[in-house]
Amino acid sequence: MSTIRQDDFIQSIADGFQYISYYHPLDYISALGKAYEREESPAAKDAIAQILTNSRMCAEGKRPICQDTGIAVVFLKVGMNVKWDAKMSVTEMVNEGVRRAYNHPDNKLRASVLLDPAGKRTNSKDNTPAVIHYEIVEGDGVEVICAAKGGGSENKSKMYMLNPSDSIVDWVIKTVPTMGAGWCPPGILGIGIGGTPEKAMLLAKESLMAPVDIHELIARGPKTRIEELRLEIMEKVNALGIGAQGLGGLTTVLDVKIMDYPTHAASLPVAMIPNCAATRHVHFHLHGDGPAVLTPPSLSDWPDVAWTPNTEKSTRVNLDTLTPEEVASWKPGQTLLLNGKMLTGRDAAHKRIADMLAKGEKLPVDFKNRVIYYVGPVDPVREEVVGPAGPTTATRMDKFTEMMLAQTGLISMVGKAERGPVAIEAIKKHKSAYLMAVGGAAYLVSKAIKESKVVGFADLGMEAIYEFTIQDMPVTVAVDSTGTSVHNTGPKEWQAKIGKIPVASV
Repeated sequence: MSTIRQDDFIQSIADGFQYISYYHPLDYISALGKAYEREESPAAKDAIAQILTNSRMCAEGKRPICQDTGIAVVFLKVGMNVKWDAKMSVTEMVNEGVRRAYNHPDNKLRASVLLDPAGKRTNSKDNTPAVIHYEIVEGDGVEVICAAKGGGSENKSKMYMLNPSDSIVDWVIKTVPTMGAGWCPPGILGIGIGGTPEKAMLLAKESLMAPVDIHELIARGPKTRIEELRLEIMEKVNALGIGAQGLGGLTTVLDVKIMDYPTHAASLPVAMIPNCAATRHVHFHLHGDGPAVLTPPSLSDWPDVAWTPNTEKSTRVNLDTLTPEEVASWKPGQTLLLNGKMLTGRDAAHKRIADMLAKGEKLPVDFKNRVIYYVGPVDPVREEVVGPAGPTTATRMDKFTEMMLAQTGLISMVGKAERGPVAIEAIKKHKSAYLMAVGGAAYLVSKAIKESKVVGFADLGMEAIYEFTIQDMPVTVAVDSTGTSVHNTGPKEWQAKIGKIPVASV
């Protein structure tokens, strides 16, 4: 019989969440490195290079891979013979570990969890409570999986009750394009089949905790129907041509994970949850002999990829003198290096701006001829100007785009992933532009930020309006002033190309 001490368990949870904030699983990095080598789309290859470079920088600097340090998810398999030497409940111990991890002074993580979600949506300040899944099993130890899931990928989760005779593959291939690029591909698809609706969702989430191993499955060949499904879905999803960051390319998913469970004769529940470029999870066992020992990976295990700004092929832009005419001249797919002062703002700030404008109140900052960056940065530590500050999903701001362009004088926006029809129409109407930064490269992006200060809505914390002074921040013109979107044209182009490429070489 093992005795698990309270302090050991809490420390293990805290160490686990710190560890995954800056270390990618090596199986994911290895797969992404291979995808980089075979990628033929210049835009996708550049995006993957930024993600790989960011990953290594985070491993070296022990800072978050993504500014969205996720909602804490914990899977616990508790042995029936385990004894606890603790005064707190297991749930309380998990939450204390999360609290310590997210408030660690040397690597403070972003608190994104809001209490009263249908009401005041008040930040808990420490990212608690965690989402915990318990299973009581045989044995005298505790198996723990700590995972941090960002909102961008979680928001793209899908669940559907198919008829028993329906095709699971057809549903997946029809559904993936509707997810857009907000889940930051290339990543992993987790699929749950069977059980009940809530069981299918849990299976999909749990499947994402397994290592990237589809290359082994390809090498030996499938032995079960589930393995056949994994291979078929991966081939067909990649044939969609969505590519890294939705820009079009050969690799959209690096693996497809599937777990199933018996279900009712009249039912076929299917759930799908993506894991993004900031794939983060760690597994360990406790046997009563102290806290978990998490061995850091070797930096030599990272692919030899080092992204730097391309000053020859990219256009430098001075934001301090930017004009509407200059914005209107940008072309789809053009790469820019932004310099000067840029404002930030995301969901809560846009909602407050809308309320103030409706009341005729003066805004705290002047947006005329300015560019806004959709971001909620991590707090800085030590000598940092700002913590990791990658883009958030731009589609959430679509409903505010017409208001911002028509009423504030804003002339351009920066975020991640595609824009929807409403935003594109507003961009076209006002001869504006939307610029895309790479999701999953938050620490790399933060190095382009030389000064940072809060200039509005300080009470919103990470959702406040900041003013960043930036130097050579890399972006791509994703929607130009005519309304052309590279997230529409890129995947179509590469889907056609992939259709002409032998499957074995993709």
